[in-house]
Amino acid sequence: MELDDRKSRTGACPMTIQLYTWSTPNGRKISILLEELGVPYEVHTIDITKDEQFSQDFLAINPNNKIPAIIDPDGPGDATFTLFESGAILIYLAKKHQSPLWPDDPLLQARVLQWLMFQMGGVGPMFGQLHHFRRYAAHESYSLGRYEKEVHRLYAVLDKELGERPYLASDDYSIADIATYPWIARFPLHGLEWAAVPNVKRWFDAVGARPAVASGMAVPSA
Repeated sequence: MELDDRKSRTGACPMTIQLYTWSTPNGRKISILLEELGVPYEVHTIDITKDEQFSQDFLAINPNNKIPAIIDPDGPGDATFTLFESGAILIYLAKKHQSPLWPDDPLLQARVLQWLMFQMGGVGPMFGQLHHFRRYAAHESYSLGRYEKEVHRLYAVLDKELGERPYLASDDYSIADIATYPWIARFPLHGLEWAAVPNVKRWFDAVGARPAVASGMAVPSA
């Protein structure tokens, strides 16, 4: 893997964000946000199927050997800044660019943070475990049943909330929706019918219709 083998998304410039990613829900959170913000970025593909996340070059960027990670050459104090953990990156970039995806109102910020943490602490880990057992250990009936039950519970929470408002945190689209959407995009692995979660389906279709979401979900390109 060569970390300087880049694919430009919006045109190279000295202040271009460097995005280290792969075609996973966590990686796609960041490419969606960057597309929504309309800021220049370059993609470095970290092929986790080939263990490229364990290379010394990448470990220098993220010692936890997980994608995504970014390098911002225009970070705080005009210094180059490296950041990993998808939730932290979402907050950092949305705040830096003064985006409404991170609202100004403290109450709304707290609600966005609440649903972002719901994704980080619940949706991501539980959906990820279900994906693993569905794909690679379907014979493990206890594990598969355990994670499927929890995923269905999380869907019920989402469906109830989305029956009360258009988006997860408020009437407005936010980084909480961006964080959650790529996980729901793997719906065929979750053992549900859309009819069971109609409010999630309505939200999923609305978010997926955004051009920036479609573009971000295509990163990295095949």
